[in-house]
Amino acid sequence: MTNPALAIVVGSNRRDSINRKLAQGIAKLAEARFDVKFVQIDDLPVYNQDHESDPPAPVTRLKNEIKAADALLFVTPEHNRSIPTVLKNAIDWGSRPYGQSAWGGKTAFVTGTTPGAIGTAMAQETLRTMLNFLGVVTLPAEAYITFKPGLIDEAGRIADESTRKFLQGFVDRLATLTAQTAPDKQRSAA
Repeated sequence: MTNPALAIVVGSNRRDSINRKLAQGIAKLAEARFDVKFVQIDDLPVYNQDHESDPPAPVTRLKNEIKAADALLFVTPEHNRSIPTVLKNAIDWGSRPYGQSAWGGKTAFVTGTTPGAIGTAMAQETLRTMLNFLGVVTLPAEAYITFKPGLIDEAGRIADESTRKFLQGFVDRLATLTAQTAPDKQRSAA
């Protein structure tokens, strides 16, 4: 049986983003259960409905990569008690034009990290609300990760054992949920 495809979307366009580092660590945890692909969103133009009928190439690429995925992993910081602009822009492009959303029918795990204890709580809640509206089945639990020295090692792995086990549980639940929501696709790949 072929592993389901997992598209990873990082809600930060910072070069040295701690959320990108966390996403890379989670990707390593997911490699046994999923075929993992990072989706680039920092090259998307600002959403403009005037361009829906003839979208720019980065938008077409985004939608194709999301459509090819069975599951989604969102790792995002929080900006002003919400999701960052770059992530909102990707959600908007992927959901348009009306009736042609690339997001629907997928499963998703939403998380984020910050040096504080629950700094991404509002971003995660906002994103889950948006995704549920778009037909994405999200894991119902919250995963607030405090980014501290030693969390990620030099090889990009999650070095903190309790955090690694905690996140592995989410990855495993996402794999199970994905298999339950798309069993025919999983069987046909066997």
